[in-house]
Amino acid sequence: MRWRVILIVSLLLNLLLAAGWFGAARQWQSRYSRSAIVPPDTNAPAVLVKTNVFVAKRFFGWSEVESDDYQTYITNLRGIGCPEQTIRDIIIADVNSLYARRRATEIVTPEQQWWRTEPDSNVLAVATAKLREMESDRRTLLAELLGNDWESGDQVSLPRPTRAGVPLDGALLGMLPQESKTAVQDISNRAADRAQAYLEAQRAAGKPVDNAELARLRQQTRAELSAVLTPPQLEEYLLRYSENATSLRNELGQLKHFNTTPEEFRQIFRATDAIDNQLQLLASATDAASVQQRVALMAQRENALRLALGQERYTQYRLLHDPVYQDAYAAAQRAGNVQTAGMLYEINTIAAEEQARIKANTNYTAEQRAIEAKRTELEQLKATARAMGQEVPAEPAQPQAPPPPTKTTHVLSGLEDLNVLSRLYNMHPDQIRAVNPDLNFNRLRPGDQINIPIVTPQLIEAGRNNPGNTTLPPPPPVPRS
Repeated sequence: MRWRVILIVSLLLNLLLAAGWFGAARQWQSRYSRSAIVPPDTNAPAVLVKTNVFVAKRFFGWSEVESDDYQTYITNLRGIGCPEQTIRDIIIADVNSLYARRRATEIVTPEQQWWRTEPDSNVLAVATAKLREMESDRRTLLAELLGNDWESGDQVSLPRPTRAGVPLDGALLGMLPQESKTAVQDISNRAADRAQAYLEAQRAAGKPVDNAELARLRQQTRAELSAVLTPPQLEEYLLRYSENATSLRNELGQLKHFNTTPEEFRQIFRATDAIDNQLQLLASATDAASVQQRVALMAQRENALRLALGQERYTQYRLLHDPVYQDAYAAAQRAGNVQTAGMLYEINTIAAEEQARIKANTNYTAEQRAIEAKRTELEQLKATARAMGQEVPAEPAQPQAPPPPTKTTHVLSGLEDLNVLSRLYNMHPDQIRAVNPDLNFNRLRPGDQINIPIVTPQLIEAGRNNPGNTTLPPPPPVPRS
C-alpha cells in the first residue's frame, strides 16, 4: 500500500509547487506589465532591457524528502506541508512494512520445518518470544515517532486484511517482494474458495466427492503459483502447504522412530510428488487400463522411494510399517543400543508365532494354554535380555522331591500274625522283620503297629540280583486258596 500513499503525496506536493510557481509568474508578469503602459521619458537615457529571462519548471522528487532517519523523514514531510494524518499513515505503513520483513526473515517458525510431523516445541517457544519482542519494539518506535496516540490513527487510516493467509516467511518465501506475496495469498485464497465451492456443490447435489476433480483443482493452483514463483520458491511452498507434502508428513509420522531429516524429506517429496499427482488423477477411474496404470505407478513410486532413501534406510522404512518392529526398535532405543533392533524383532516375531500356535492348539486345556503362553513369554524375556547384553539371573534351584516312603504301618488285629501279614502283603516274613528290628513277633498283641515295607521296582530288582540277601529276600509265591 505504500506506493499508493507515496503517489498521492507526490501528486499533492507537485500541485502545491505548481500553484506557487504560477502565482509567482503572475506577480512577475503584472509587475512588468504595469511598467509597459507608463509613457516613456524622452529625456531619460536609454536603458537596455534584457528579455531572455526564463523560469524553468521544477518537478518534485521523492528522494529529496525521504531519509533513512525517521525523524529527518518526518521533518522533511512537514517541511513540504504534508498533512499530519498523511504523515502518520506513511510512517505507520513504513514501520509495519519494516517489521513484517523482519518477522518473515529473522524468525524460524514451525511452518518452516516442513519435514516435521509434529512442531518442535522449542522452535515454537523461541519464535513466540521473538514475535513478542519485535511487536514491543514496533509499538515503542511508533510511539516515539508519532506520540502515544499513534494507534488510534493506525486503526482509522490503515486497511486491514479480510482473511488470514498462509505464512510466507523463511529464507525463500520471506524474501518475496510484497507484490509477489500478495499474489501468492490471492492464489491461495482462490484455491481454497474453489475447493469449498466444489464440495458444497457436491453436497447440495447429493453426489460423492470426486478425488480426481480435487486433484485437478490442485493442479490449477500449481499452475497459477508457477507463474509467480521461481522453481525453488514453488518447491518451498509445496513442501509446506501442498496435499502431497501433508500426506507424506502423516505417513512418516506413523512410522515411529524413523526421524526423517530435512534432506531426506525433500528427496522423498521430489521422488514421489509427480507420481502421486498421476495417482490422484486416476483415483476415480475403474477401467482395466487405469487399474493397470495405477499398479504400474505404485511400483514406480516404491522404486523411487528406494532410490531416494538408499537401501539401508529404505529397509528400515519398510520394517517400521510393522508394529512388531516398532516395539522392538523402541525397546532397543530405550536400552541405548538401536543396533539390536533387528535381533529383538526376530525374537519378538518368533515369540508371536509361538503364541499364535499355542492359542490355536485345541489339544490344550485352558490351564495348559496359559502355562505354555507364560513359558513362551519367559523365554522371550530371557532372549531379549541376552540380545541386549544383560545377564540373565540363574534359575533358582528346584527343591528336591522327598524320597518316596519305604514303609507303611499296619495295626494288628486279634487274628493276625507274621505269616498272615506275609501273605497279605505278598512278601517274605523276613522282609517284615527287617523293618521292625525292635519288635518281638512271638509276643504280638492286637493293636500293635507293624511296619510293612513298600515294595518298589528297585527293591524287587535288588532282591533278584542278590538271591543270598537274607535282609531283603525275594517275596515267596502267593499260596493258592
